[in-house]
Amino acid sequence: MGDTGRAPRPIRTGQEPTPMPRLALYALVVCALAVAAAVVSFVQGSFLGIVWVLLAGLSSNMAWYYLRRAKAEKEAAAARV
Repeated sequence: MGDTGRAPRPIRTGQEPTPMPRLALYALVVCALAVAAAVVSFVQGSFLGIVWVLLAGLSSNMAWYYLRRAKAEKEAAAARV
């Protein structure tokens, strides 16, 4: 492939990395809210809860993806140093 022309990001000294990527955290919040909405929908007798279950599954997969991507980026950065 080749050089993309982008300069590497500077290392910020004195700052700790965030423990969880922000997008993964947002996806987990959406997942929890979707599960709560699904429970409420099913308790009320509505089959709309199926949509909420599907949304919960999608958002949990997104959270898993973003966590794994952040872990891979962290390991790659550690290998470069």
